[in-house]
Amino acid sequence: MTTIVADTSVIINGNLSDQIKSGSIRNSEIIIPQAVFDELQSQASNHKEQGFVGLEQIQKLNKLSDDFGLKIILKGSHPDIDDIKFAASGRIDALIIDIAKQNNAILYTSDKVQHLVAEAEDVETVFLRTKIIQEELEFLKFFDNTTMSIHLKENQYPLAKQGKPGEFLLTKIGEDILTKDYLKMISSQILSATNISDSSTVEISKTGASVIQHNDYRIAITYPPFSESYEITIVHPTVKLSLDDYTISESLMERLTDRAEGIVISGSPGSGKSTLASGLANFYHDQGKIVKTFESPRDLQVNSGITQYSKLDGSFDNTADILLLVRPDYTIFDEVRRREDFTTFSDLRLTGVGMVGVIHANSPLDAIQRFIGKIELGIIPNVLDTVVFVNNGDIEKVYDLELKVKVPTGMTESDLARPVIEIRNFEDNVLEHEIYTFGEENVIVPVAKRGDVVGIQKLAQDKIQDYFQRYDSDAQVEILSENRVKVSVHEDCIASIIGRGGTNINDIEKLLKVHIDIVAQNSELLSSTSDDLPFSFSESKTALLLTVNREYTSMHADIYTNDKFFASVKIGKKGQIKIPKRSDVGRNLLNSTSSKNDIQIFLKDF
Repeated sequence: MTTIVADTSVIINGNLSDQIKSGSIRNSEIIIPQAVFDELQSQASNHKEQGFVGLEQIQKLNKLSDDFGLKIILKGSHPDIDDIKFAASGRIDALIIDIAKQNNAILYTSDKVQHLVAEAEDVETVFLRTKIIQEELEFLKFFDNTTMSIHLKENQYPLAKQGKPGEFLLTKIGEDILTKDYLKMISSQILSATNISDSSTVEISKTGASVIQHNDYRIAITYPPFSESYEITIVHPTVKLSLDDYTISESLMERLTDRAEGIVISGSPGSGKSTLASGLANFYHDQGKIVKTFESPRDLQVNSGITQYSKLDGSFDNTADILLLVRPDYTIFDEVRRREDFTTFSDLRLTGVGMVGVIHANSPLDAIQRFIGKIELGIIPNVLDTVVFVNNGDIEKVYDLELKVKVPTGMTESDLARPVIEIRNFEDNVLEHEIYTFGEENVIVPVAKRGDVVGIQKLAQDKIQDYFQRYDSDAQVEILSENRVKVSVHEDCIASIIGRGGTNINDIEKLLKVHIDIVAQNSELLSSTSDDLPFSFSESKTALLLTVNREYTSMHADIYTNDKFFASVKIGKKGQIKIPKRSDVGRNLLNSTSSKNDIQIFLKDF
């Protein structure tokens, strides 16, 4: 009678049972080492799926033994605490090989390393490797070209999210209630594929939960005690987009290409964040940049030239140590979530690596808020320069961050000046929020848009404006508070208004009884000598197109609607100004105008 020793791998994946059923093993004594049995029992006690599967397979072997003339026996001593502690280092495997030596038996294994070690120790061994064809996996029948994810839960109908990021429906995809045994069968198939497939990896294995990446399927399996019932969630990307597939203005594309190196992509689950991150990674790779990714699990759809890193020894901080040695130009950090992730992201950015982070957030402001308290407030603009918010699969809003020392908006006294992070809408450069320290707290304060001045305030503004028009006929006045105003004049008039040693402006302040800030006129003031540019107006499917003479390409211009400043833009290729319809600028332009005659374009680069 032939003596066979079975290791853990051939029991769990069912290869030994398959060999018996096929008739390859008959009239044999099959030894299951006590160390194998104890290991499976320990895994089952800790609610790990492999343990349950292995014990069920041993039951199956016992049932097959009578029909095929087999003798199933347990042999060997129980492993001690050190054996269990160092199981991952091969201690249990060494005990199994010792049993094969002592009994002059043939070792059956599906573990390549175990097979090689046995051969090196001159132990007869049989390596069993079953090829699992992808189409045979049961869960694949629930997927089609429009399925983003499937949700299989015990005692429920199978459900699927079908559509594309931002536009999907949760639909029932089967008429049969799912049983626990059926879900365990699917889990067993997946685990078997993981053991023998180079394209499958176990990313997370905890008590009651496992996360597996199989090809481009991300699989999360949960069961008691972690969840109240058995559940399998499998996510699969439905689209692979390039940056050309998004509504991106020319100025934003220029920013992403030339300047942005601290990018955060934010959005709610299923909005298309990771799809955009994949497109950005491929974009940088196509530009000849060295690109790496940080992912756990690794599920971004990127070009083969991009290396995908996971956690090293359970930490991205360890991965960062290796990353700096390979000198990447850009790193895509998928799912910045834990405090240590924010620290690693910041450290890499401050070393000069271009970083793109993906963060779950309901708004771009929430994404910035998540950095506050995890890194010092003053270095946030050095870590983040561009915050992109994705909604319904497209770019909805972009913020630009800049650190300035100023008096926060709404405060009046000059001695209240402090470092302030300005958050501006990238498309129209409008200041929307400020971040600064107030007392002992870091606060984000919205900056209200100023409306038309009326009543007594209007009379006061006109009075002050009349006074300063003695110096500059184009002087403009903005009332900041009850005792503070901002006066914008041409730069060559400032010296005469200030006077030698500030004496003149002090006299004016005493006369008007307000504090006055004198600033040079910026591009938002329309010069009386400017001539508007002739242009043609048209629409594409996604954008408003204002086309001027192509000689003005790459120059800057101001757009006015109904004689009021609207936005500053850069004239693109062939004299075309492209304004995405879904951007704030595009929506406001459509709402504030009724015809082309309501729009004027003034060149700034004369």
